[in-house]
Amino acid sequence: MITRPQHITHPTAPTLETERLRLRMPRYEDFAHRQAFYASDRAVWEGGPFTAEQAWRIFASEVAQWPLMGFGPFSVDDRSSGEYLGEVGIYQPLGYPEPELGWYVVDKAEGKGIAAEGARGVMVWAHETFGWDHLDNYIDPGNARSIALGLRLGGVQVTAPGADPTDVVIRHDLTSIVQIGGLA
Repeated sequence: MITRPQHITHPTAPTLETERLRLRMPRYEDFAHRQAFYASDRAVWEGGPFTAEQAWRIFASEVAQWPLMGFGPFSVDDRSSGEYLGEVGIYQPLGYPEPELGWYVVDKAEGKGIAAEGARGVMVWAHETFGWDHLDNYIDPGNARSIALGLRLGGVQVTAPGADPTDVVIRHDLTSIVQIGGLA
């Protein structure tokens, strides 16, 4: 069952700003970055690598969550240069038990705290916009870097259904992240 807010407050992504980042509605030109990610070995944790056609269907369906569900992916840009750095957002394709907090960054943005900073901003926005008290990550057990990031963000591993029966589920208490802050 898809969790849909009572009323859609955002048919398109709002623009959020953190200390270093601007989170915005994805644009067509962002797909080239997503396609490169999905064609790489890094996509193994997402079920890939994928062909360009498969990557397009995933990208387009995730972006379409905005008008259909009021949430979805944010493209992440460097605030000072405008350079595209990746994506952070809330995803809930058919089969996901709840909305999921997810991320990816381009190769050169890895290890710089971009996904963490963007994820904090999205968590604050989700709590303020929808009143949600938690968001989960559904992470393949082999994806040690994403598991570590989920835990570093203050999440705790819980026994709950994920997108796949083997997923590590990390739950984030949005009421505590709001106290820490995340938006500029």
